[in-house]
Amino acid sequence: MTSSESVPFISTSIADAVARQNYPAGTLYVVATPIGNIADISLRALHLLGIVDAIACEDTRNTSQLLSRYGVDKPLIAAHQHNEREVAEKILARLQTGERIALVSDAGTPGVSDPGAKIVDVIKLAGLPVTPLPGASAAISALSASGLIQDRFYFVGFLPAKAGQRDSTLRDLLHIQATLIFYEAPHRIGDMIQALLDVFGDDRRIVLAREVSKLFEEIHRCPLREAPAWLAADEHREKGEYVVLIDAAPAAEDATEQESRRVLSILLEECSVKQAASLAAQITGFKKNALYQLALEMKNSA
Repeated sequence: MTSSESVPFISTSIADAVARQNYPAGTLYVVATPIGNIADISLRALHLLGIVDAIACEDTRNTSQLLSRYGVDKPLIAAHQHNEREVAEKILARLQTGERIALVSDAGTPGVSDPGAKIVDVIKLAGLPVTPLPGASAAISALSASGLIQDRFYFVGFLPAKAGQRDSTLRDLLHIQATLIFYEAPHRIGDMIQALLDVFGDDRRIVLAREVSKLFEEIHRCPLREAPAWLAADEHREKGEYVVLIDAAPAAEDATEQESRRVLSILLEECSVKQAASLAAQITGFKKNALYQLALEMKNSA
């Protein structure tokens, strides 16, 4: 289909099937909304948003604009990170009277690096049903297009803003044998890449997914050492939200040698082989003799 062709007709049978589904009263519906492309919303979500009594949302202005494009007009409840607990009690009271309420965020799936989890917690603790309507997720979309082959992934979300806390968090993640998924704001992406280089080294693969599902989407994969140059090559790359993925840590034996080489490569710039091995043993906890042999090998091959 070309961009000028119309969307295929949605059959009456599909529309009827959506409408016939059961949408119990007294239920909180967690609804995923598009992360960029306005068409990335399910038929089920559109139908549900049209029948609920109210919609709890992160920003009423953003959600009002989104709903207007779908022709949906519903009362909105502001439910953001600063009032989540308070609003949760109000939503609970309304659900207890038999209302249906939808919960959305500004984009993507509520409760995933967005407000929503505290509201769901209150409703679940009260014994009322919570029904998810799956849909867009920046993390899963980027993972599916990354080509990083790993059965497991570890969603981190946003790193701490302060450099010391960020680096400590990254060091805790160094040996996790799962693809790591982060979110990052454009004004911090350069600092984040440098922090990743400092902790993970040159060779670990990185995927930089910018503006996923939007007009200027870019999904770039490279060794970490090449990421700063890619970012600097185009000033527009410091604009737009990022999903950043890092390849899983190597198997335990490989990880031990990788960390040994990383530490020794730094120490050998200033120390003798013997001193470097001794300091590396104190830093890593690995055996001094093995580190000495590795340092000697690295020094001779330099």
